[in-house]
Amino acid sequence: MFALTRQEIALVLVTMLWGSTFLIIHIAMQHSGPLFFVGVRFTIAGLVTMLLFRKHMMAITRFEVGAGIAIGCALFLGYYLQTHGLRTITSSQSAFITALYVPIVPLLQWAVLRRPPGLMSWIGVALAFTGLVLLAGPEAGSLNFSPGEVATLAGAVAIAAEIILIGLFAKRVDSRRVTAVQLLTAGLVSFALMPVLGESIPAFSWLWAGAAIGLGLASAVIQLTMNWAQKSVSPTRATVIYAGEPVWGGIVGRLAGDRLPALALVGAAMIVAGVLASEMKFRRKKPVDIRLNEG
Repeated sequence: MFALTRQEIALVLVTMLWGSTFLIIHIAMQHSGPLFFVGVRFTIAGLVTMLLFRKHMMAITRFEVGAGIAIGCALFLGYYLQTHGLRTITSSQSAFITALYVPIVPLLQWAVLRRPPGLMSWIGVALAFTGLVLLAGPEAGSLNFSPGEVATLAGAVAIAAEIILIGLFAKRVDSRRVTAVQLLTAGLVSFALMPVLGESIPAFSWLWAGAAIGLGLASAVIQLTMNWAQKSVSPTRATVIYAGEPVWGGIVGRLAGDRLPALALVGAAMIVAGVLASEMKFRRKKPVDIRLNEG
């Protein structure tokens, strides 16, 4: 009988919340620039996390600060590009393209860490890329990616890099302290780049303010929930749950009026299939010893 544990239910709720954020950001981008929005969102998330773990933050090391800054820069780049892309593409498109970070991870591990992908990773990459081609642009099935789609795809690569960095540092740091540093870094880097890229502070709007503050608090809650739930939920089962993120994003986008062509819907399904395939592992059965006992 199929049943979910409390931890798995928590991860499902987190995934549903993730899926809804694409539409929220898409609407907020009509009232704010991406750098300012990302800055407010992650600075709030970082400050909330630091406040929650203030006792643990006192023991932070230089190595943890460095790790948090490195991860935070990748986090900033991923979410800035995603947010920038949402100015011109639908929330549904953004959700499915962003999900490509899962099959991209093994490719980056191959390029950076010299760890070649397994068979299922290659199958996942092939499915996901084919799905991207079908999903992209009004003329589904072409390679004419719009600037928003290109930015979102680049953001998925940055998110994949963030995951690899987290994996490299995970066993040598306190996750609570590093999480606070990485969130705060993402927010402060975003603010620092505003004058460099010529983005001004937007006129006050309760819409962008509510969205940025709400997502900032949500980011902190999501991170804490994941850290708690994944202590008892296997990585494979968690990945299957997380694969629902673009599906929920597509559902929310559909309710808001997004209408993807039929081929694009097929592409979206192929991306989800690629995400799941890239995380599948086949265990070889141990050979059975059929020799007769001697004696």
